[in-house]
Amino acid sequence: MKYDFLSIGDVVTDAFIRIADEGAELIDGKLAFGYGDKIPFERAYIIPAVGNSANAVVAASRLGLSTAFISNIGDDRAGDDILTKLKEESVDISFVHRNQGVASNYHYVLWYKDDRTILIRHERYTYHLPDIDEPKWIYFSSVGEHADQFHDDVATYMRQHPDARLAFQPGTFQIKLGTHRLRDLYKRTELFFCNREEAMRILETDDNDISHLALGIHRIGPKIVVITDGPKGSYTSDGTTIWYMRPYPDPKPPFERTGAGDSFSSTFTSALALGLNLQEAMRWGPINSMSVVQYVGAQEGLLRRSQIEKYLAEAPADYIPKVFAKLS
Repeated sequence: MKYDFLSIGDVVTDAFIRIADEGAELIDGKLAFGYGDKIPFERAYIIPAVGNSANAVVAASRLGLSTAFISNIGDDRAGDDILTKLKEESVDISFVHRNQGVASNYHYVLWYKDDRTILIRHERYTYHLPDIDEPKWIYFSSVGEHADQFHDDVATYMRQHPDARLAFQPGTFQIKLGTHRLRDLYKRTELFFCNREEAMRILETDDNDISHLALGIHRIGPKIVVITDGPKGSYTSDGTTIWYMRPYPDPKPPFERTGAGDSFSSTFTSALALGLNLQEAMRWGPINSMSVVQYVGAQEGLLRRSQIEKYLAEAPADYIPKVFAKLS
């Protein structure tokens, strides 16, 4: 089968622990509570089948694309729950490899007020690229630190299949690998996503100017560069023009921010996979981000295509991309 959207990356279960307001405090941007204390919490939530690439493939499936997922799980109950959830979302799980004698990835999320701190652990899996034919779009994001060679496999596949289009949203380990190590992958990237701080780390610069960052990312390969800036909005460059896109108005203050970036990137990519143009994709992405932060976890708030279109029909008149800069 030729998929519209095939996502590659690690999948995890998130265990959210909602810390009571009086149980902690924020000090200089750090979550603080007493060492050795008993910390009150309000509620715990267990959410399977999440992570950058898993969130992306669920978003694409809900938007009506034919989807498949390449990932690894263990032979445990958490793995069972991950497969069940993906099947419920109409994602093809044929390429999800079950590793015997290994646990599934499991993260703990300390949720305080409207943001979170995540305790992460990636299990040691053997990564391989199965026979996937030639999807229209491949979405590649976060994998564990044991997946170094796997990036070469993906780059080789992309070189051998020039009609497949690659969206790359690098995770923490992929950023640490550096642009030289992943140069073949960057050169084959059609659509690239990161936030402003990540762009600075990728380019190893203290310069936070959006135009300079976009141009720097273009120079290492990607054709379309999207740099998000949290609640301030996003910037999209085609190498000639940078457009600014404002956020979609929040109906109420964010409840929990996990998955806001994933929903933006995957919805942006899905819009292009559905045949929409770049300017329309810029308008689609922020809507799913706005919806996701109204719920717990990265997937509950993901919208269907009809819901996105309804929000667009009701959007303010100034909810359109605006030229931010011209690149020479």
